[in-house]
Amino acid sequence: MATITADAVRELRERTGAGMMDCKRALEESEGNVDKAIELLRERGLASAAKKAGREAREGLVSSYIHTGGRVGVLVEVNCETDFVARNEQFQQLVRNLALQVAATYPRWVAIEDVPADELEAKRTEILAAADVQGKPEGVRDSIVSGRLKKWYAEPGGVLLEQPFRDTEQRVGDLVTEAIAKLGENIRVRRFARYALGEEL
Repeated sequence: MATITADAVRELRERTGAGMMDCKRALEESEGNVDKAIELLRERGLASAAKKAGREAREGLVSSYIHTGGRVGVLVEVNCETDFVARNEQFQQLVRNLALQVAATYPRWVAIEDVPADELEAKRTEILAAADVQGKPEGVRDSIVSGRLKKWYAEPGGVLLEQPFRDTEQRVGDLVTEAIAKLGENIRVRRFARYALGEEL
């Protein structure tokens, strides 16, 4: 069995934000392999985040972002369980990042459940009517529709939690889940508003 040094534990803690004992256990289980330890901590964090998802979140922050030149502005409300976490730098950074994301990718909804049924049905009909989908067998058409809806959610103007965060492969929803795992509380993006100068005049 690999010897786990205090420095290795400290380094893993700095990289992941997990507790010292969790880092030590993960390093022991992965026999000193840092990448495996990070993956173990991530899996455990996601599992514990799923358990926290049902807890009530009434505290949090309303944050604003005004883009340079004052042509785009965003207000976003993100909830957590306690004002202690709301004052935490990591939570505040998450809220700022979400405001920037809304400014840049102008989503229309927070989560898939927020997409109105009539708009979802219209998009589904549009996909099914596409020439390259028409000739396919029914089972294949269903998987094409699912795939294209998933892509549509992630596009600018789509669903915030399904979009890739900035220019990364990570979904915004995964960023929130990671924050839940690190901060130990349920976190919920409640709502946002984006204003662009001259829009809808």
